[in-house]
Formats: sequence, structure tokens, C-alpha cells
Amino acid sequence: MAEKSFKYVILGGGVAAGYAAREFAKQGVQPGELAIISKEAVAPYERPALSKAYLFPEGAARLPGFHVCVGSGGERLLPEWYKEKGIELILSTEIVKADLPANTLVSAAGETFKYQILIIATGSTVIKLTDFGVQGADAKNIFYLREIDDADKLVEAIKAKKNGKAVIVGGGYIGLELGAALKINNLDVSMVYPEPWCMPRLFTSGIAAFYEGYYANKGIKIIKGTVAVGFSSDSNGEVKEVQLKDGRVLEADIVVVGVGGRPLTALFKGQVEEETGGIKTDAFFKTSVPTVYAVGDVATFPLKLYNELRRVEHVDHARKSAEQAVKAIKGLEKGQSVDEYDYLPYFYSRSFDLAWQFYGDNVGDTVLFGDNNPQSPKPKFGSYWIKDGKVVGAFLEGGSAEENQAIAKVAKLQPKAENLDALAKEGLAFACKI
Repeated sequence: MAEKSFKYVILGGGVAAGYAAREFAKQGVQPGELAIISKEAVAPYERPALSKAYLFPEGAARLPGFHVCVGSGGERLLPEWYKEKGIELILSTEIVKADLPANTLVSAAGETFKYQILIIATGSTVIKLTDFGVQGADAKNIFYLREIDDADKLVEAIKAKKNGKAVIVGGGYIGLELGAALKINNLDVSMVYPEPWCMPRLFTSGIAAFYEGYYANKGIKIIKGTVAVGFSSDSNGEVKEVQLKDGRVLEADIVVVGVGGRPLTALFKGQVEEETGGIKTDAFFKTSVPTVYAVGDVATFPLKLYNELRRVEHVDHARKSAEQAVKAIKGLEKGQSVDEYDYLPYFYSRSFDLAWQFYGDNVGDTVLFGDNNPQSPKPKFGSYWIKDGKVVGAFLEGGSAEENQAIAKVAKLQPKAENLDALAKEGLAFACKI
């Protein structure tokens, strides 16, 4: 088959690819120099919409409404934008082989793509229950949410199973956001997770107690400390029951599984240096292979603020790391220096009428402040994380734009906080005066 050759290739068509393309256009790219190769059939879009507005029963988000870079307040990059800039979108194309020493990628259809510079932006794939041989986990109407195709299938099931029963397996990001979305669609929702509280990688027990209480008030049943060990299906092959390890059996018309993801790095095994499950990069996202960069979920990079190597799975980092890599690539070409990546970890979520933001690091002692009563008409509360006498992380539910900026500033500047009781009393005011 014909071989195609480009100066730059972005492998992956998610958020990072779109933001990298915009940065290339800003920095100056000639028509025909840049290609994005994606196994998805659509131009890059803001993936977080899939677990939120895409599933709303009314006024649901649909493409082209949430193509990048609309998620960060930028111009929406429609497929025509790429055409105008001379950027080739190679969609519905799965790369099955990467030969980094030969600067070559090969697709499932046997096409060959040559590049001078490669940006790996392959993101993550979902962990499936079938990976662990869970009995009946291949039944119909058991869903995972990663790509727009997944969301479309879930939307169809929600319509087909009106007022039915939904079971969410997992209590992390996806679990909490989809629990809310399915409840808004009038499904009877149960959430099942093995941990003692939801979102344990970030939430303290005090923070989690609020969300669990709030969800329970909305009629969502929360079942903690157990896991799904099997599924039974009806004569059509559609899921009808979820068996739990503790012996309970839940009826289910729809099951959504959100038990984590893993970075898509298998194509590059043994060809680049790896660290903590990701591809090791420098502060410019260059890998151990000088012509190859890695951004977003797949990159293990130096987190300057904490002087350690880290991998971050979040849309904010996907956007910013992509822009940083392109600035570094173009800077090298122009002989211009680029500042090292200086990232402040940031996570956020929205569900029901709630919206929280977190900045920094969730290590050390914690101080909870504010009104975290799930019954409150307008709850507003937060938490600080204190390590070595300094505030290193801050979380806020229900904050205004200014208040969220204040907690970001606190996490970045790491002010001293010797007295935890005084800090708890002062609460949000402590951040607002920094």
C-alpha cells in the first residue's frame, strides 16, 4: 500500500491531539506537514462531555458542539478548521505497529506512515471486567465510557430502558458522574464499589461523606465494601442481574463499569524508556528517543512543584502538556528556549447541581472546613492538605470563580499553616487572603 510521509504526526485523536494541533497552527505549520492519526471516526473533541452533558435527557450536548478547544473557552475546531490549516485528519485508522528507530507507523489496513517527529497522544483505555474473567461480563447493556461510540450506545440503552434499573460498578470519577447522569434520566440507580468511601484516590472520608449523603438524598443506593463477581442475562443476552461478592443480587437493565484505565503504551514497549506505568519524558515531553514526544495520560514527567516524576490522568494536563510539547518542538527548530513545564495538578467534576475543584497534592494532614451538610440548600465546604507545616493541596465544593482561583493560589504558593484548629476555623478566608 502507498506510504504517506509527514514532518509531524500526532498519534491519537483525543483532547491532547486537538490542543497540539491548535498550538502547531499558532506556531506556524505548513500545509501537509502535520497529520493526526486516530482510530475514532470524528475530529478531536472534549472527552469530559461524554459523562456529563452528552447524557442529559434535555438539551444534550452533541457534536459539533464540543469539538476542542471549546472546553477551555477557546475556538471550536471543526473538521473544516483542520482542512483550512492544511492539517490532515486520518480518522478511523488504528495503528498496530510502531517502529520508532525507523520513524514508521503501520495501520491495521497495512498503510505505512513516516514521520520526522512523533507526538504520542494515545491516552488511556478502560479496564474491563472481561479482562479478569468475571462471569457474564460480556452480556449486552454492560457499558464502558471512553469514546463517543460508547456514549451513543449508552444513550440508546437509556432510551430503550426508560425508568429501568441501572447499576454503576465503581465509585470514582466515572461512577459519580454517571450515577448522577442516569438518575437525571429517571433510572433507579445503585452504585457498587469495594472501597470504604467514594473517590478514595482524592477524597478524604469527610469529603466523601458529603457526596454519598447527597447522592442518597437523590435516591441513589450506595453499596460499599463489595464488588461485582458475576452477571446473568435474559434470553436476548441482555444483562438482568448483578451478583455481588457479599451474596447480594441486584436487578439491572443497564450496567456501567468505571473501574479505572490504563495508559495505551503497548505499541512502544521496549523502544522508549518507561517509568511508573507511563512513557518517561523530560520537562518538554521529549522521550528517550529524540524524535518522539509523549503527552497527556501516557507521559511520566518531572512535576517541578514537588520535584518528582509523575503521571497525571486529567483533561487539564492533556491540554497543557500537548501545548508544551509543540512549543518545545517549534522552539528547537527556531533556536528559541522554552520554559520547563511547571504544572499545578488540577482536578474538577460536576454532577447534579454540584461542582468541585482541587489543586495541588493530597498528602499529609487534612483540615475540613465549611458547610458539608448534604441537606443544605447551598452547601459550600472544602479541605486543605498540610505537609511539613505548609498547605500543599486545597479542595472546594460550591466555590465561585474567584474562590477557586484563591485555592489554586494557595496550593501553588504553599503558605505556612502551623495551627490546624485555627486553619479549620478560618476556612476559605485563609485562601482568600493569600
